[in-house]
Amino acid sequence: MAKIEIYTSPTCGYCHAAKSLLGKKGLSFEETDVVREPSKRAEMMTRANGRRTVPQVFINGQHVGGFDDLYALESSGRLDPLLAA
Repeated sequence: MAKIEIYTSPTCGYCHAAKSLLGKKGLSFEETDVVREPSKRAEMMTRANGRRTVPQVFINGQHVGGFDDLYALESSGRLDPLLAA
């Protein structure tokens, strides 16, 4: 099973949408709240090539992007093969 990591904040609607999309697919993920753990925001930005906004999603260590990117992968049918790799 793919390792999914998602950086979030509690008040972010896109974070909730990303978690909902993953949940509907029956996927588990490791969530890091960058508000509760501010030092993790710098880690996220390094891993996400400077992106500052949440959510930032990683699948098997590969940066997927934010919610729009995750949704685009799902809509185009490319998310499932990425999860299976």
